[in-house]
Parts: sequence; C-alpha cells; structure tokens
Amino acid sequence: MRTLEEAFLKFKSRLELDPKEQQNASERHTEIRSHLKSKFAIENDFLTGSYARWTKTKPLKDVDIFCPLGDKEKHYRDEAPSVVLTAFHDALVEKYGASKVSKQRRSCTVDFGVGVDEDDKTGYKIVSVDVVPAFKDGEAYEIPDADEGHWIKTNPKIHAEKAVAAQRAYSDQWKAIVRMLKYWNNHNGKPIKPSFLIEVMCLECLSGGFGGRWDYEMQSIFATLADRIDDEWADPAGLGPPVSDMLDQAKRDIARAALQAAQKSASEAIHLARQGKNYEAQKAWRALFGPRFPHP
Repeated sequence: MRTLEEAFLKFKSRLELDPKEQQNASERHTEIRSHLKSKFAIENDFLTGSYARWTKTKPLKDVDIFCPLGDKEKHYRDEAPSVVLTAFHDALVEKYGASKVSKQRRSCTVDFGVGVDEDDKTGYKIVSVDVVPAFKDGEAYEIPDADEGHWIKTNPKIHAEKAVAAQRAYSDQWKAIVRMLKYWNNHNGKPIKPSFLIEVMCLECLSGGFGGRWDYEMQSIFATLADRIDDEWADPAGLGPPVSDMLDQAKRDIARAALQAAQKSASEAIHLARQGKNYEAQKAWRALFGPRFPHP
C-alpha cells in the first residue's frame, strides 16, 4: 500500500492539468474567440482566471476568456452592464444554442455538455468556458457587473503576479494547496463563493513556507480559513469590490461550519495515521476531499 505522503502526491498530480485537457481547452477557447471576433471589435483577448494562474481544479470548468473591446464598441460602456452581457450571450447562442449558453453576474458561460463520471473524469474534455467582456482603462480593465448595475475595475495581471509570488514563497506548493481546497469546496456544496475567494484568502493565510507534511498543512489551512471567513477580503489588485462580497452573514456561517467540519475530519484522519492505521487514514482523506484522492 502507498504511504500517506504518496497518496497526497498522487492527489496533487491528479488535480494538475493533463496535456490532453490543455489541448482540448485550447481548441475550445480558440473556437470561441474566433467566433466572437466575427461579431465584435475585440482587441488582444487573452486567457485569465484560475486556468491561466494554474490554480484551476478538476473537473476543468469555467475557463475564463477576457475580451477587451475596441473603440467601435465603446457605446456599450455608456450603457447598463447587462446590455453588453446580453449581446455576448446572443452571439454565443448563435453558435452553441440557447441551452448551452447562460449569463452570469460578470460573464457569459458556454457549457459543452460534457459528462462527469463518478471519479470526476471527463475524458480529458473541458466542461465549460466563461467569457468576460471588458474595456481597457489605463493599466487596468473595466468589466460589467450585472448584479450591481455598474462597471467595476480589475487587473488580471496583478492577480497572476501575486499567485506567482505566493507559489515561490511557499516552496512551490501554494498552488497545489489552493487546488486541493477548491476541489474540497466543489465536493461540499461550494460553501465558499466565489472559488477565487479561496485563492485570495490563501495569499495571506499561507505564509512561512511549506512545512513538509500535507496532512498537517491541510488541517491547519482549514482551521485558519474557518477563523478568517468573517473578514472582508479585498480585490488583490486593489481596484474592484471585495472578493468576499458574495457572502452575506448567513453564507459566511455556512462556510465556517463546512471549514470547521473539514478541520475536524482532517484531525481525525491524522489521528488514524498516528495510530498506524494507514488504510483507514487514507479512506478518511478520500471521504473528505472526494474521488480524485486515491483509493488506499
């Protein structure tokens, strides 16, 4: 039987992007970008979000395409944010059909109808893509926020730079821990929303370098996030609204309870390992995280 360390390393590997998945993602986002460029004046579109920062977890969903609009589309900036989102939605419906396209708060999502099996496998296929219309604003960008009814500023470059710095500062294990936390979040009803909030919290809560024990690291970060979930978590770029603004007090209570339960489960799994019950410990970690954590 593999050791607990080997099990975590296998888990880490399973959450990393496979070359076949990257190829499928490339084909899908290239297809969407080409279609949108035939409908709008788009300048220097690029991939952003957790996929571009290598903090995306499995199964591969909601790959973000950032679409800065050119001068010919400036009229959208003078209208309500919902107008440009509706225009992008309608353009995507032309190609993919109404059942595959939906409007979100700040983006439009194309769902490719890919099935996810009981082991969270998709046959190396990407599940969905998010398209974000934007306008350049100096070194930053403005994107629509339909819920708030106005445009907000963001800077994906700063988000990416901070993720790179955090990875280096945490012995090159920061992104792996973020992916594990996001995977846990997905398998527990997504108590933390948006998932980007996990990443933002980890920029501050993971410090001092990797301690060398995955089980202790996960126990500690679950406890820390539970303690800090009530904090206001600002946009790392210092431009947009707080990343934690989707969580009202009731949702924070739910998130805290889920994190505390995870910390308790992690502690119990560690106790099993201390007793020499390696098989039971690995079963406990798989029950906590989900099917991508390997069978013992």
